[in-house]
Amino acid sequence: MKPTNVHRDPLNRDAGAERIAKVMARAGLCSRRDAERWITDGRVSVNGTRLDSPAFTVVPEDRILVDGKPLPASEPPRLFLYHKPVGLVTTARDEKNRPTVFSRLPPGLPRVVSVGRLDLNSEGLLLLTNDGGLARFLELPANALQRCYRIRLHGAVNAGSLARLAQGITVDGVKYGPIEVRMEGSSGGSNAWLAVTLREGKNREIRKVMAHLGLQVNRLIRTSYGPFQLGQLASGAAVEVSPANLRGKLPGYFAQGSRLEAESED
Repeated sequence: MKPTNVHRDPLNRDAGAERIAKVMARAGLCSRRDAERWITDGRVSVNGTRLDSPAFTVVPEDRILVDGKPLPASEPPRLFLYHKPVGLVTTARDEKNRPTVFSRLPPGLPRVVSVGRLDLNSEGLLLLTNDGGLARFLELPANALQRCYRIRLHGAVNAGSLARLAQGITVDGVKYGPIEVRMEGSSGGSNAWLAVTLREGKNREIRKVMAHLGLQVNRLIRTSYGPFQLGQLASGAAVEVSPANLRGKLPGYFAQGSRLEAESED
């Protein structure tokens, strides 16, 4: 039987219709981007018809199958703080067969997606969630959530150049927003520790900006993301944020209007 809602307005909330990738992500099955890829790969069917495009909406009554299995029931949003060690890539699969974050997670976690990434040689706080909408909310540049890091630099540090980063900088044609830097002391020789705060978190932003200033980052630890802190969490460990704490720290997401707005952006 072919679905009857192919032309349904994907933003028509009154009709109960939602984009299928959002529904899959909210069920904790995968991220929204992964859902879109799975759909184009032909792994998803609705009411017996295999989809070939993520530009499709569903209602609660629709029967959704992924790889021939029913879509799991949606779970309440959950968030985990994970202390990522050095040497893991933040991806489900790696083309170079390097160890991944998701292959080394502690037992007992549900299926989760990461909020942003930390590169292979970076460590510290990585947020994990079962809710694709929550991940998107936390990543959105418009929400400007503050990320804090401790970094160790090799090279001759120029305090004036670091101070000017607060005005933003363009490197190789890429414009980076304000970066706040505070010296934390020296670890001996030509190595210095800095505290770095930013709100964008573009790909390898800190490493690229410091390299532009003639400095090499030889250690990078993310200590906080928005209202969430790494604290004393052991490397490789994960801890769940309690539902009450999660709602208290992210009231904008759990307010219905803000949540729908975040989920409707693509």
